Amino acid sequence: AMMRGGHLDICVLGAFQVSATGDLANWSTGEPGAIPAVGGAMDLAIGAKQTWVMMDLLTKKGESKIVERCTYPLTGIACVKRIYTDLCTLECTPQGLKLIDAVEGLSHAELERIINLPIAA
Repeated sequence: AMMRGGHLDICVLGAFQVSATGDLANWSTGEPGAIPAVGGAMDLAIGAKQTWVMMDLLTKKGESKIVERCTYPLTGIACVKRIYTDLCTLECTPQGLKLIDAVEGLSHAELERIINLPIAA
């Protein structure tokens, strides 16, 4: 009732991928043999007034978890408002990503290179 009733102001979730427009993939990578973690994340992601994601920016392979389009099964569409990572904080907007903050010494250009997407300042 709390999740589906719109009573949550903010929900904080982890993610495998987040798209530039706020699509969330956090329950399965689709890899053979991987056990999907289906749970209440779908209800949380769309039931809260704001959904924030906390995650490392890069995978163990060094690839960005922030992508143009999610390739993993979606948890929610355009539900993520903010992404908090170890390197930066971004806002997801209908126009794409907007930089809120970055770690000291990380330039805007370098962050765009890492993510491989344009980021509004």
